[in-house]
Amino acid sequence: MGAAKNAAPEALFLHCSLAHLGAWRGVAKALEGDLSMLMMDLPGHGKSAAYDIADPKLDYQDLALSWALALLNAEADGPVDLVGHSFGATIALRLAQVAPDRVRSLTLIEPVLFAAAQTHPLFAENTAYMEGPFADAMRAGDKGEAARLFNDLWGNGTAWEALPERVRKDMAARIDLIPVAKNVTHGDVHGQVAPGALEALDMPCLLIEGGNSPAIIAAIHDVFEARIPDVRRVVTQGAGHMAPITHPVQVARALHDFLTAAPRLPPR
Repeated sequence: MGAAKNAAPEALFLHCSLAHLGAWRGVAKALEGDLSMLMMDLPGHGKSAAYDIADPKLDYQDLALSWALALLNAEADGPVDLVGHSFGATIALRLAQVAPDRVRSLTLIEPVLFAAAQTHPLFAENTAYMEGPFADAMRAGDKGEAARLFNDLWGNGTAWEALPERVRKDMAARIDLIPVAKNVTHGDVHGQVAPGALEALDMPCLLIEGGNSPAIIAAIHDVFEARIPDVRRVVTQGAGHMAPITHPVQVARALHDFLTAAPRLPPR
């Protein structure tokens, strides 16, 4: 498990799939002096150990959650401001749900819990894409094509061919980590958006989305905004799904404003 931290960390940041903790570099720079940040590489990402996708008993989110809790137990003195992006946001939400005493505030940047919008027509559209062209490429063993299709929908707006070869190879090498998360993203196997689950969150929450993100993100946030008791919502204009990388200053400003207003809890 790779980690980076400053002294006396007060926040934990969880990155998106196919990235690493360096994805927060721009946000960290913009928040320098305002917030002490604790980060980790998710399983199978960055410098972390590989994830065994062949082990049916090894739930990916369960493993990532256990790593995050271990990091908090080792490094954090009290409740933290918890920030997650994309699949990392699903892990952040789960952590807040199972260990609310460790979380002072919760910021979710485009959580890909599609199951929250399963009655919306966009859910069927997203599922058709992931079970159609994307799944076809995976079944054919064409990881490069699967990574291209995933990037077209969830990337930073850069065309696949324009990405550096190193980035394309890295995404293709880790693309197996996308299907293993479907039980969470589409199936909600842990009941994160089950009746009463979002309503039970008792910490201040912030939702951040890009103005140019896939439309299903707004549909998910509509559900979250309606069900989370203490919630704020910010749209980063001009940004897409990868706003922490492409628009770090705007994301950091939204986070700073939110954390300034959020109540501070005493150390545990």
